[in-house]
Amino acid sequence: MLSAQTTDLRVNQTTPALFAKYPTPEDLAAADPEEVEEILRPTGFFRAKTRSVIGLSKALTEDFGGEVPGRLEDLVKLPGVGRKTAFVVLGNAFGRPGITVDTHFQRLVRRWRWTAETDPDKIEAAVGALFPKSDWTDLSHHVIWHGRRICHARKPACGACPIAPLCPAYGEGETDPEKARKLLKYEKGGLPGQRLKPPQAYLDAGGRPAPPLGAG
Repeated sequence: MLSAQTTDLRVNQTTPALFAKYPTPEDLAAADPEEVEEILRPTGFFRAKTRSVIGLSKALTEDFGGEVPGRLEDLVKLPGVGRKTAFVVLGNAFGRPGITVDTHFQRLVRRWRWTAETDPDKIEAAVGALFPKSDWTDLSHHVIWHGRRICHARKPACGACPIAPLCPAYGEGETDPEKARKLLKYEKGGLPGQRLKPPQAYLDAGGRPAPPLGAG
């Protein structure tokens, strides 16, 4: 709920203070909204997010005894929780596989021609039929990360992509390895100024982007 219109890094820098002051849903349900707003201010839209997290905490307290439910049908009843958020929770907190269809996931699976569907629920069903259920949670992570870092909407970094030989859309983006590498967007890590780097498998012996298999 906090991740809308901000980065995962910013959320991960903000939540420790939130959870330290309000360790349980009961604490957050009874919180002074102005105090919560000050904590959430760095994430943007902090007033709306404050209303959301307090409302969610009240629902958890009143309807589920302060415990996050582990069933899809219960999660989607919570205010501000849809199927996407529910599957993130189920897959990562409860080990119950699910497919998280965000904007990156939708774009990539259509670009890769896994499905032509545009409705998130239909995309979820179509892609789910292609993979074992046990792979769904990790598949979602990998597709989303790939979309954030390499296979961008407007300028995919085709020349620095490790799955270029398998991609039916290869060539839609920059194919020159050096130019493509400049397009990579590896997000900052937890330390100030720290930035994740592409895995070495993406690079040749000289530290340059490796060409697609079969090229050259």
